[in-house]
Amino acid sequence: MLGLVLCAMLATATMPRYSAAQDKEEANAAAEEPGNEDAKPADAGDTAEPDGQQIEGFLHWVFRCSGFIGLVILLLSVYFVSTVTRLFWEMRIEVAAPPEVVLQCEGLLEQRDFKGIYGLVREDDSFFSRLLTTGITELPNGLAEAREAMDRVGEAISAEMEKKISMLAVLGTLGPMIGLLGTLKGMIKCFSVIARSDVQLKASEVAEGISEALLLTFEGVALSVPAIYFFALFRNRVIYIASSVTLTADQFLRHFSHAGRAKASVAAPPAMPTK
Repeated sequence: MLGLVLCAMLATATMPRYSAAQDKEEANAAAEEPGNEDAKPADAGDTAEPDGQQIEGFLHWVFRCSGFIGLVILLLSVYFVSTVTRLFWEMRIEVAAPPEVVLQCEGLLEQRDFKGIYGLVREDDSFFSRLLTTGITELPNGLAEAREAMDRVGEAISAEMEKKISMLAVLGTLGPMIGLLGTLKGMIKCFSVIARSDVQLKASEVAEGISEALLLTFEGVALSVPAIYFFALFRNRVIYIASSVTLTADQFLRHFSHAGRAKASVAAPPAMPTK
């Protein structure tokens, strides 16, 4: 998609030059026709406009009209792309609950190696391991207390994940506001031209201010729309990851508790008969 946009912008930027070259070729062809002595061949100076200004390319016009406000929007766009790329890498179920860690915990549980499970999840920093570490630590106080402690830790980790995506909501709100500054700047420029024109009003200068206002508004909205979309996308992903990992950790903790009680009952010595 980005490549198509760049190709379209480059094609649009070269369009005025191709048009000027085509006009020159048509003028030369008309001059060479017999019986058309009034037509003169077009030279290099004919590509200029009547007021002596050269035709400006599209990209150059965009950069000139954007100015400092456009530079700010560009920097925010770079930050937005880097943030979305990082969140796509971090907000994955494989990162929150690594399959290799879950498989190792299940294998150690079958071997009744409870200390090995605790050591494994304690050294890991994933969502699943942090929940399970809290649950195993609180398990001596009862399964209900351990599950409640896991829920509290899960809410804290979910809040940390939501904090990472909060900047997308900020960009979604900030984009139109920055574009509005550009709109005001362009309209002020437009009306100042009208106010200073005592004799004759130049429509090109008025249109330039209006086009600048619309361009900066477009840039701000172009930043805001994808930011709002990706914020909603990652918010749903945070909810899914939190619920899925919490359910997996809770199920494993219950199996861990049942296996621990079964091992304790088998290891307990039989009661001595009373006389």
